[in-house]
Amino acid sequence: TPKTNCGECGHATCLAFAAAVSRAGEEITLCPYIDLEGLEIVSQGDKKNMADLAEQVTEEQDLALVKYLKSKISSFDFSAIAESLGAQWSADQPDILVIRYLGREVKLGKSGVLMDNDAIVDPRDQILLYNYVHSCGGRKPDGQWVGLESLPNSISKVKTLATYCEEKIAQNFVGKEMNFLTEICQKIDGGPGPLDLSATATVAFVIPVLPMVPQFLLFWDEEPEDGFAAKAKVLFDHHVLDFLDIESLIFTAERMAERIVDMLGEGK
Repeated sequence: TPKTNCGECGHATCLAFAAAVSRAGEEITLCPYIDLEGLEIVSQGDKKNMADLAEQVTEEQDLALVKYLKSKISSFDFSAIAESLGAQWSADQPDILVIRYLGREVKLGKSGVLMDNDAIVDPRDQILLYNYVHSCGGRKPDGQWVGLESLPNSISKVKTLATYCEEKIAQNFVGKEMNFLTEICQKIDGGPGPLDLSATATVAFVIPVLPMVPQFLLFWDEEPEDGFAAKAKVLFDHHVLDFLDIESLIFTAERMAERIVDMLGEGK
């Protein structure tokens, strides 16, 4: 099992290294703490086996990070931090925080997490939620929106955001009725975006992925006669890093895109 966030791999966090392994082909052996016993190391050319190995190692890292984050918040007084996180707390269940996550109810405890009363399958969602709680909150969103590139140490992530969120949304929004898109975004707690910033957009929504992590989604439909392709842009509150690190923030945008696309496919 790897140690957590030691930095010896060259990445700031284990989550960042896991993402680099699974998406960018980073060398798994850069982490000196991964137990590779029983895992087959293959040649660079064998992409399928390498992908399988990366997936196994990434899952191991994710589970280790979940365990670590649980230990970090085990002593937290949830009643003291609930308001700053936009969470609900009850004296009847003092070790539970209830948090909205893309239109779903999350019950986060010190030993586990439920979403809509079901266990969360993907450990990356648990990592995100425990990271959010671990922040203990910060400055509330105040409507000052910035692009990812305006946040510190984010330049290398701009392409990732475009590929896994903005381009995916643009491809799936193109040609859709405005009322249908509005209905979809309302189902994940979205509301209209500020008019002064969205006047030229086909549709614009502010979607609270987490209570204190709103994302301003703007979409411009294609205009074939003028040679303009469909385009989407996601903006963030300028205080968002009070609540999440860059890696977790990118993951929230990816999850938002996946949730929207899934709902579009279901026709809900």
